[in-house]
Amino acid sequence: MLKKVVVFTGAGMSAESGIQTFRDSNGLWENYNVQEVATPRAWKKNPQLVLKFYNERRRNILQAKPNNAHLAIASLEQDYAVTVITQNIDDLHERGGSTKVMHLHGEIFKMRSEYNEALIYPIEHDIQWGDCASDGHQLRPHIVWFEEEVPMMENAILEAKSADVFVVIGTSLSVYPAASILHYLPPDMPVIVIDTKVPAINRLHVTYIEKPATEGINDLRTFLKMMY
Repeated sequence: MLKKVVVFTGAGMSAESGIQTFRDSNGLWENYNVQEVATPRAWKKNPQLVLKFYNERRRNILQAKPNNAHLAIASLEQDYAVTVITQNIDDLHERGGSTKVMHLHGEIFKMRSEYNEALIYPIEHDIQWGDCASDGHQLRPHIVWFEEEVPMMENAILEAKSADVFVVIGTSLSVYPAASILHYLPPDMPVIVIDTKVPAINRLHVTYIEKPATEGINDLRTFLKMMY
């Protein structure tokens, strides 16, 4: 049976594909205050601005391409049972070839009814004010905003707990509840962390690789071969 590798990725994973990260932008995200575009209160206050912001993100992500780290993670499926749990809303893991991806914070290429979370539709174009779901309610981005619950957390925790090794790439582990996944791992599970600024983790069996994702992924392959 193939060893199970769970890869937990954050904004640093997509940064090398040209997608700006919030944590590196002085509290602004593409020149927007996150409180004005990524909270339920922002949606109630100015939904047109929120739609404009995510329409711009969607166009930018359509132009982006998977980087070598995305491709390398997908290639791990040749030798391991790989699940990707990502905080990112882009589809670069999927376009890079990964076949099992869980999006904790939603997906930019999906939209849903603002009233019924189960009414979800694919989208590549812009969402306009006045576009409605089949229930007659306004469509909004299928994104988990700040201050909203993360519906995929329970499934992600179960997936992580069943891993043989847990890999963290490109995240500061400062966004909760997503970062709390590590608290649920068995104490003896090996953890490998790849980032340009590796976050300190209070666990045994942690290997730190202080490199960008596209470089650190080569070290990851070496470590996995040594372990298994």
